[in-house]
Amino acid sequence: MGRLEGKVAVVAGATRGSGRGIARMLGEAGATVYCTGRSTRGSPHPAGPYAGRPESIEDTADLVNAAGGEGIAVRVDYEVEAEVRSLFERVKRERGQLDLLINVMSGQAVTSWEPFWQLSCLEGRAFYDSWVWKHLTASAYAAGLMVEQRSGLIVEVTEGDSLALSANLYWDLVKTSLARSVYAMAEQLAEYGVSVVSVTPGYLRSEYALDYHGVTESNWREAGVKDRYFRHSETPCFIGRAVAALAADPQVNAKSGGMYSSWNLSDEYGFKDIDGGQPHWGRDIGAEIAAQATHRTNVHWQIGLSHVNGGAR
Repeated sequence: MGRLEGKVAVVAGATRGSGRGIARMLGEAGATVYCTGRSTRGSPHPAGPYAGRPESIEDTADLVNAAGGEGIAVRVDYEVEAEVRSLFERVKRERGQLDLLINVMSGQAVTSWEPFWQLSCLEGRAFYDSWVWKHLTASAYAAGLMVEQRSGLIVEVTEGDSLALSANLYWDLVKTSLARSVYAMAEQLAEYGVSVVSVTPGYLRSEYALDYHGVTESNWREAGVKDRYFRHSETPCFIGRAVAALAADPQVNAKSGGMYSSWNLSDEYGFKDIDGGQPHWGRDIGAEIAAQATHRTNVHWQIGLSHVNGGAR
């Protein structure tokens, strides 16, 4: 894998999970990483499934430094545009460049899988907004800097590398909106040398998942007794190395606009997880789950392939 010395990255949502793993592995490759999010030491996440959890952006920055990069913790609420603007103005002022933006921010949790007509439209709109708008806001300000320098890479971390249907209408809209935004942004940014892709992890062995299963990274396989899918899980650093590999690829523009996965990028670039494994969710489990899906119509949305730029579309 290539090195990223001299490269500057912003990880939006670097507190835990994929965001932390990506920040660490960008640091491993030598990058300077602005680790941004809302959870700081002494001020944990206030609500939802992560309420009170101990992870902080400062801890992530320390992990970036330990991995060999430079970690800079900056508290940012991406729902407040002024704070987003201030972040990217700071990056430009301090570093004079921005090479990478990785959007990993989450929103409200899905609370019901009932049909859409049985859900609150008002709550559905709030759910959608809590996910999508912060990603678009971060991308807009990052793109402004990248267009000026005529280079850069924006990565959306998504759930899944396809347009597979979700049972909750609003969650389905979130996933497809973020995927479509990658395609649309890639088209508009292509002439400026800026690339945009989405990348999904498989079953993420995050801090939250380990705690939920009552295991640690040293004995995580024990959880596979009750959850066989967990046997095929990956650490957050696996998608981190996927993003680092994309960032170091001089031909990444050929992938711009496409949806990719940690496991397929591992096959392509040859990296492994930090435990030495090379999990492949798509081959081991993904196909099985896809085969179990039920469809009541004859129309199926899917990603096609364009050979014009060599990427998945």
